[in-house]
Amino acid sequence: MMMDLRISLPALLLVLGLATVFAQSDTPGTACEKKNGTSCEECLKNVSCLWCIQTKSCVTYPVKTILPPHSLCPLNEARWGLCWMNFQTLIITLAVLGGIIIIAFFVCLFCCCKCENFGSSGFDNKMQRQTDKTKAKQAERRSEMKERHDEIRKKYGLSGQNPYSKFA
Repeated sequence: MMMDLRISLPALLLVLGLATVFAQSDTPGTACEKKNGTSCEECLKNVSCLWCIQTKSCVTYPVKTILPPHSLCPLNEARWGLCWMNFQTLIITLAVLGGIIIIAFFVCLFCCCKCENFGSSGFDNKMQRQTDKTKAKQAERRSEMKERHDEIRKKYGLSGQNPYSKFA
C-alpha cells in the first residue's frame, strides 16, 4: 500500500502539472494581453506573464532578452511571480544570494584543504617520531650486541689485534 502511494504521488503531480500547462493552451502572446484590465494577482497566475505597474498592463514575458527591456517596462516597475516584489529587487536578491553561496563554497573549500594539510603535517610528525624511536632502539640493540661480542672475544682471548692483519 505504501509503495503504491510513493509511486502514484509523483505521477499525480506530473499529471496535474501537465494539465495546468495544457489548460493555458492559449498562445502565450494572447493569454497575457487578455488580462490587461485585471489586477496584478490575476495577471501573474500565468507564469509567462509580466505585470507593469506604470502602465497597469499585463504583457508576455520577453524570454529572448532574459531581462525585460526598459521600453517594455522599467525594472523597478515590473512584477513577475510575486506582486509585492519588483524585478529589480528580485535580481539584486538573487545576485547577493548567489555571491554568498559562491563565497561560502570557497571558504569551505579553503577550510577543508587547510585542515587536510594540517592533519597530514601532524601525521608526518607522528611518523617522524616513530622513525626516530625505531632508530634509537636499533642503535641501542647494536651497542648491546657489540658489548656481548666484545665480552665473548675477551673470554676466549680474541680481544687483541688480529694476528693475520699484518698480511692484508
